[in-house]
Amino acid sequence: MKKLAPVCVAAFFALAAGPALAATATATVNAINASGIGATIGELQLADTEGGLRITPRLTNLPPGQHGIHVHVNPNCGPAPNPDGQVAAGFAAGGHYDPMNTGKHLGPLSSAGHKGDLPFLTVDANGNARNAVTAPHLTVADVKGHAIMIHAGGDNYADQPAPLGGGGARLACAVVK
Repeated sequence: MKKLAPVCVAAFFALAAGPALAATATATVNAINASGIGATIGELQLADTEGGLRITPRLTNLPPGQHGIHVHVNPNCGPAPNPDGQVAAGFAAGGHYDPMNTGKHLGPLSSAGHKGDLPFLTVDANGNARNAVTAPHLTVADVKGHAIMIHAGGDNYADQPAPLGGGGARLACAVVK
């Protein structure tokens, strides 16, 4: 019985402390262009949930419609040369986050592709994005130290007919610290 006492005391304190708090982060989003980082357009609130990483945008001044949104490798939203050698918005962020080196763009629900794919961002007719999305294979810890990029176009989560989902130009970016 004496050996059970320390175990019971430890269990009591673990239960009394309640559930562990989920990790959270907030990242400031700025408009970007080939000249550099522009005005702040809002923020992304990030939180770990049972279903994965919940991303709640609080964004303004974006073109209406669906936009591809991805976690990129580098924590840098600045301009840099694109594959054609031209300086372009957000290319200092590098490519999509792919820690397993899959080289595949298969969408946020796939565990076989890179982990940088996020559910598309929907912007209303007034240029605001408010609808939360969940990326099931990511956590706040995964995205810390990386950029989150918003692209001009949508995302088909494939490499055909255009590479990397066809999202096109990089419009806005946040670095998750």
